[in-house]
Amino acid sequence: MKVKICGISDVETGIAASQLGADAIGFVFAESKRKVSIDKAKEIASFLPKEVFKVGVFVNESKEEIERIASIVGLTHIQLHGDETASFSESLSLPVIKAISFKGNENLATYKNFTSDYLLLDSPKGKYRGGNGTAFNWNEVNLSLINGKRVILAGGLHAGNVEEAIHILQPYMVDVSSGVETDGKKDLQKIKTFIEKVKGSLIGGITK
Repeated sequence: MKVKICGISDVETGIAASQLGADAIGFVFAESKRKVSIDKAKEIASFLPKEVFKVGVFVNESKEEIERIASIVGLTHIQLHGDETASFSESLSLPVIKAISFKGNENLATYKNFTSDYLLLDSPKGKYRGGNGTAFNWNEVNLSLINGKRVILAGGLHAGNVEEAIHILQPYMVDVSSGVETDGKKDLQKIKTFIEKVKGSLIGGITK
């Protein structure tokens, strides 16, 4: 089971998260309290192991700007968190993670044939697209609609509920941001505990 730590904005936390076992680091380039500058993201990415995904999060950004930032920072994946179309996703040069807010299976069904490398299921949006720290009802998801897709689960995850979420939805990866923060700052102990819970769930047989 893979783990993505999103909203990283300083070198020390980025390095520590990867050393603790994070498989992906997310950089937010959209409007958010976790927005990071291009130069800072480039610096953080330069310290990360080659095998760690460097994911850029964008909301309704132009293709030209996405590609420009990806090239400068050294991104490996693009996360689209807005109203981007399938054709827009197909036009990008890097693997795409398409994020959608789960509002029920009727809405989810419209993404069944969406062209992207990964599908990220998130909670309904609040002030910002994602990163709102609230979970949705995982039991409501019609698993047949995500069968065969590499699903990344986000939205209100933390060490206390991530094992249950994994058991229900069997995602490819889990994505956390506010769930590993204290007073709005990334908390290394919470990151460590979260990753241990996720990786430990494999040992416990929960994901079988």
